[in-house]
Amino acid sequence: MVELKTDASIDAMEAAGQVVGRALTAVRKAADVGVTLLELDEVARGVLREAGASSPFLGYRPSFAPTPFPAVICASVNDAIVHGIPTDYRLRDGDLLSVDCGATLDGWAGDSAISFVVGRPRPADVTLIETAERALAAGIEAAVVGNRVGDIAHAVGSVCRRAGYGIPAGFGGHGVGRRMHEDPEVPNEGRRGRGLPLRHGMVLAIEPMLIAGGKDGYHEAPDGWTLRTNDASRAAHVEHTVAITNSGPRILTARRPT
Repeated sequence: MVELKTDASIDAMEAAGQVVGRALTAVRKAADVGVTLLELDEVARGVLREAGASSPFLGYRPSFAPTPFPAVICASVNDAIVHGIPTDYRLRDGDLLSVDCGATLDGWAGDSAISFVVGRPRPADVTLIETAERALAAGIEAAVVGNRVGDIAHAVGSVCRRAGYGIPAGFGGHGVGRRMHEDPEVPNEGRRGRGLPLRHGMVLAIEPMLIAGGKDGYHEAPDGWTLRTNDASRAAHVEHTVAITNSGPRILTARRPT
C-alpha cells in the first residue's frame, strides 16, 4: 500500500533528509587513504547524534539477512555494489567507495547514497560515477505527476544501458516514509507508461546501481549482506529521496556545501 504524504509531512521528511545529506558530506570529507570503514561509520554516527536522529540501518534485518545490520552506513568498496558492512579495512589510493546512509527524525525517514574515489581516480571510475549520477538525474526528471513508476525505471535504465553498464536485477529504489522501505518498488530498468501512476505526495528513493563490466551478475558475500559483481568489475551506487509534487520533483536529501 502506497501512503501519500501531506505537504507538512514532506517538509518533515526533508528535515530527516538534510541530516542524511550532512552525514554523507561528512563521511566523504573524512574518507582518505588509510582511514578505516569503521571510522567513517563513526563519523556518520556523530552527525546523527548531533541532530537527535536515529539510524534505520542499525539493527535492520530483512528476510534475506542472516544477522541484523551492525552499522549506520553501508560502505561498499570497488566490486561491492551495495550493502557493504563497515570493517577495519583501510582505504587505499584509487578505491571506489559507495556510501549509503539513512536517518529517522521525528518519525520520518530519509535515505541517500553517494559514490566517489579515494585518492587518485582512474578515468574509468570517474566515467562510471558520472554515468550513475546522470542516471539518477534522469530518474528524478521523470518523477512527475502523471508519469508512472515505469517512466522512472526506463529513464534510469536507458542511461545505464547506453553507456554499456550492467544493472543488478532485483535491486532498485523504493517508497520512503515512516519506514525506510515502503511501497512501491522502483526498478532501475523498465518500460515507459507501465506501473503505478505517480501522484502528489508520493515519496520515492531513486537509486541507480551500475556494474562497470557490463554484465548484470552479482553474488552475495560470505557476510550475508554485501553484494559483489560476478566479474570483479567495479560498481557505483547513488541515491536520493524524492517527493512527487504538483510543482515537480523535490529532492529531500540534497547535500549542502560545507
